[in-house]
Amino acid sequence: MAIIKTQALYKQVAAEMRRTIAAGEWTPGQQIPTEDALSALYEVSRPTVRQAVAALRTEGLLDAQQGRGTFVTVQPAAGQTPYPRDTDPTAHGWTTPDDQAAATHLRLTAEQAAALELDEGEAAFCVERLHVHADTGARVLHRTILPMERITGTPLAKNPAMPCAKAQATLTKAHGPIEWRESVSARMPQPDETAALQLGQPTHLLITQRVTVATGTGQPLIIETTATPADAARYTYTLTPRVAPTMARRGGNLRPVE
Repeated sequence: MAIIKTQALYKQVAAEMRRTIAAGEWTPGQQIPTEDALSALYEVSRPTVRQAVAALRTEGLLDAQQGRGTFVTVQPAAGQTPYPRDTDPTAHGWTTPDDQAAATHLRLTAEQAAALELDEGEAAFCVERLHVHADTGARVLHRTILPMERITGTPLAKNPAMPCAKAQATLTKAHGPIEWRESVSARMPQPDETAALQLGQPTHLLITQRVTVATGTGQPLIIETTATPADAARYTYTLTPRVAPTMARRGGNLRPVE
């Protein structure tokens, strides 16, 4: 392996291993060589190999099984695991481990209150779920903030941890048609996120924040965020342009053409 001095060594090793997987030299389900063998192959230290393996585990390309070794995972053709956010993820191979779902009480922070157009400190539920893909092992951390003022009188007040798709249907029944306002940002993970997402090395998270809004009133209802390792994430959106109506002059005035 030719060493590039301006790039971290473990990243170069990870790139070589990634190419090996892409070329089919290591096939899905196959155990990769040991640390000693990889160290000799790439002429680097074992800690460097360990960092490279951790990086590919974060991407979902490798799966370390205690007492057995590290194996190539089964990957979709695009190399990424689609995470549906407009339907129930559990219908697409995503599961939530029993010990990785929780609903807790909290008080809105200033940032959350501003997004929801409420006062800081108001009562809310926080529902956190770790979604793990059954085939690839990819992980996404999903959080929902449900302010009591917006869900009182709905089934969400008694069962805030209901599936996301059902929660959206409940909000539509209570508040009428809904729409989403979404933003995307990046930041370093918190310790609990590092543990939940099994991040083997420091890496940025790609954070999406979706505010569900009642279309008729413009009132914000809940906040949802997803956290995904940025080097293993890609978001694809379908956007429909709003075309201005064609104008025609009728009786001296401009009117839309029907």
